[in-house]
Amino acid sequence: MSTTYAKPTVDPGKRSALATQVKSLPPNEAAAVIERAQPEAAAEALQELNPAMVQSILAELDKGARRLIAATAPPEVAEQWKRNTKFLKGTIGHMMEAPIAVFGPDMTVGEAIEALRPLVRSAFVTYIYVADPAQKLVGLVTMRDLLFNAREARLDEVMLKNPFSLRPDLEVPDAMKLTVNRHYPQYPVCDAEGKLVGLVRGASLFELEAFEITAQAGSMVGVDKEERVATPMAQSFKFRNPWLLINLVTAFAAGGVVAVFQGTLDKLVILATFLPVLAGQAGNTGCQALAVTVRGITLGDVKSGAAKSLMSKEALLGLANGAVTGLLCGLAMYGYALYESNPNAIMLGVVVMMAMVGSCAISGISGALVPMALKKLGFDPATASSIIVTTATDVSSMGMMLGLAALLIRV
Repeated sequence: MSTTYAKPTVDPGKRSALATQVKSLPPNEAAAVIERAQPEAAAEALQELNPAMVQSILAELDKGARRLIAATAPPEVAEQWKRNTKFLKGTIGHMMEAPIAVFGPDMTVGEAIEALRPLVRSAFVTYIYVADPAQKLVGLVTMRDLLFNAREARLDEVMLKNPFSLRPDLEVPDAMKLTVNRHYPQYPVCDAEGKLVGLVRGASLFELEAFEITAQAGSMVGVDKEERVATPMAQSFKFRNPWLLINLVTAFAAGGVVAVFQGTLDKLVILATFLPVLAGQAGNTGCQALAVTVRGITLGDVKSGAAKSLMSKEALLGLANGAVTGLLCGLAMYGYALYESNPNAIMLGVVVMMAMVGSCAISGISGALVPMALKKLGFDPATASSIIVTTATDVSSMGMMLGLAALLIRV
């Protein structure tokens, strides 16, 4: 048993112009470029890309173009593309490559070396995979084992038995956790029965996860992960504007709080000086909690049932940070009120300090609660979380300071 196909190893510096172009585009735009290219060039370019990206591009093509490109690609590649469509986006099965150098256990080292000679001319072969007649993966042989063992030795005598493998239905973040201490160039992918169904290169796996992590920063402020630097202005506007409109609505909520206490603000205009300070400090506290929580969800650090302890921790951190910054802001308000000869200088300082402590605590809880709630509801925990958290912190900080002022200061 052996495979005759091997995906060409592409030097990133020598990637074809078409592959370089589509690599920087979101799937729908990349598909439009691929459709305009010659089928042979399109098939060649797709083979140079991350398999997960290839599946996203193929899904955007119409059936005719997809069928034509598949007919031009090597049969094994086309078959693997078809096999990958059976798995959900974001899983290992969605980004598999065709197996390379799969031999039977009764093959000798010498026979394996001779079988490899034509393969290594067009591909970088890292491991030999040993599979039984039912295509179940039974072992793995490294190049070192081939080099230092006798040519007459059988592969089942020199192979590493029961090698580590991934399941095709495994999600990429979960695969990353399993491979974090296994920095292998490539990983075999086996189904529930142990049959070898594909390979995943370590570089492709880490490239995909790196993209997801970089996309989180944009997702938290409403920038779609499909948007790139090369995305046309009209498409970028379509991606961003809806979230900005949502942000506008939430901003009115914060404005509504100020309107409710307009009378207090008219009498204590001095409070307006500290409103942006309070909102900014509370907002940063919430965003810190949000960043840590999203990172924990991504890395699998936030386990089931850990929500209460995480929110408690962020609340206590908010209280501690709010106490320090609140004391400084309270002293600043007291000094400023004395300078303005305000008779309520002490109470103004107390109001600012209490509002800072309370709003920072609420911001910490919001930063942890929002992404966990989104995940529990089945949404991406990073999607526009920052907009929601910022609204919560603005409303709580402004409402708390103006409310306390209305309650404690008689003017």
